[in-house]
Amino acid sequence: MENEVDPQVLAVINEKRLSGPRLTPVEIVAKMGVFDARDKPFDHAWLATGDNVIATIWAEWVNLGAGGRWFYLESLDTHHRAGGGERSAHQIQRAKDRLALLKRTFDAGQNFRAVVQTNRIAILEVESNKDAKVSTRVRDDDEWHVASWEPEDKLAVLVRGPRGWVPTDAEVHAAKSRGNVPQPLAATPAAAAAGGGAKASPEQVQAAAFEYVVKHFTGYGYKAENLSEKNLGYDLEVSNAKGQTLLRVVVKGTAPGVPSFKLSKEQSASSTSEPLWRLLVVMDAGGPTAQHKIYKPTEITSATGYEAF
Repeated sequence: MENEVDPQVLAVINEKRLSGPRLTPVEIVAKMGVFDARDKPFDHAWLATGDNVIATIWAEWVNLGAGGRWFYLESLDTHHRAGGGERSAHQIQRAKDRLALLKRTFDAGQNFRAVVQTNRIAILEVESNKDAKVSTRVRDDDEWHVASWEPEDKLAVLVRGPRGWVPTDAEVHAAKSRGNVPQPLAATPAAAAAGGGAKASPEQVQAAAFEYVVKHFTGYGYKAENLSEKNLGYDLEVSNAKGQTLLRVVVKGTAPGVPSFKLSKEQSASSTSEPLWRLLVVMDAGGPTAQHKIYKPTEITSATGYEAF
């Protein structure tokens, strides 16, 4: 969303948006030389005429380095979404196709063209929410290039403008807090109880789920404030580095011996009154195969383990 974009970046987007003709996101790419743009409206990179590569740059994840230079961290992990969780087969293929085109420019020492865009919902949900659509897309007149490609770190650095400048290690480290580079999650203390011979209690499962979720969000650089004792109808308030609240999350866990959960009356009420409310269910909480899924209020009844009153 625009409130997640650096003000300097947003100013450039607005200037380009207001100075040119009104075009749809597909028309913008088509006019840049992608003849089959209408057949690939959801791709994140395209091969245009003249062997030119065009790639989407999500403005929410653009970072400013020394002298105001723009740079962008590109995850080389094709199997995990930026917002957490496993990608679908289609999402994996789309990520591989994008990386193949970017690697092509890196190997050839060529620049690529970019379309800079913002998302209609929180960027954390860009791949997990079916309502995630382009809010604003503009053609960037400045060319970009891949400044570094480091498979061992599963990271590439994309830079806008002339070659010769790269962000410092400190700038890259700070940029990782924007959240588009998946971070490894440590095992929880409850793993032995949940994954060993004895089955965990509901309290242990919930504690493991809570610890997993906090580490998940903080691992991406977000703040996850525990508000569960305030009985607000949600457990965590997730905000970005600017203090902007992104999600208000109810945490639930399931595991062997604890296959289901219920929402409290306050949580059910909050799901209908709080726009940022989400249900996050951790499956195999505390175990070796822990994974999670986020549900919107309208999807509660389809959540794994949900049990109505």
